[in-house]
Amino acid sequence: MSKGRLEAFSDGVLAIIITIMVLELKVPHGESLADLASLLPVFLSYVLSFVYIGIYWNNHHHMLHAASRVNGGILWANQFLLFWLSLVPFVTAWMGENHFAATPVALYGVVLLGAAISYFILARGLASHHGPESKLARALGADFKGKISIVIYITAIVVAPFAPLGACALYALVAAIWLVPDRRIERVLNDE
Repeated sequence: MSKGRLEAFSDGVLAIIITIMVLELKVPHGESLADLASLLPVFLSYVLSFVYIGIYWNNHHHMLHAASRVNGGILWANQFLLFWLSLVPFVTAWMGENHFAATPVALYGVVLLGAAISYFILARGLASHHGPESKLARALGADFKGKISIVIYITAIVVAPFAPLGACALYALVAAIWLVPDRRIERVLNDE
């Protein structure tokens, strides 16, 4: 089965997610820079989530570039990823509007954890579908970054009720780990 429709659909969903998030940024009433201060939590939430969606788009693109085909299981795994990512605008807005309160910060982490687990399932499904000796399977390797991200998300969710800003710092740490595009796939594709 061709991967083209999966890529096009995923790109469209991610574009809509970013559009929904930016529409949550409301114009302040007033003309001074001080009027923007009350929007800072909303803006910071948006920036973090925008970076996350960008990271997922970039790595999803690289992974599918290395794939030559998909099957029904991979289509469903991709839908599972898109489900979790589609919740990002909601938790982003809730977290920002409530100035990083404990419950919205914890739920933000649950959504990030769901996205990370579903991305891991998608990656493993693609690697399995292409075989253990495929370029894609070799490029994904042991996926240390993916596994450590899941551990950090779980830690942040546990920390959130006691230190919501500490949990946010952990979310930012995971984003920083992934900010540089994952070059494993590029290296394997360029070596051959």
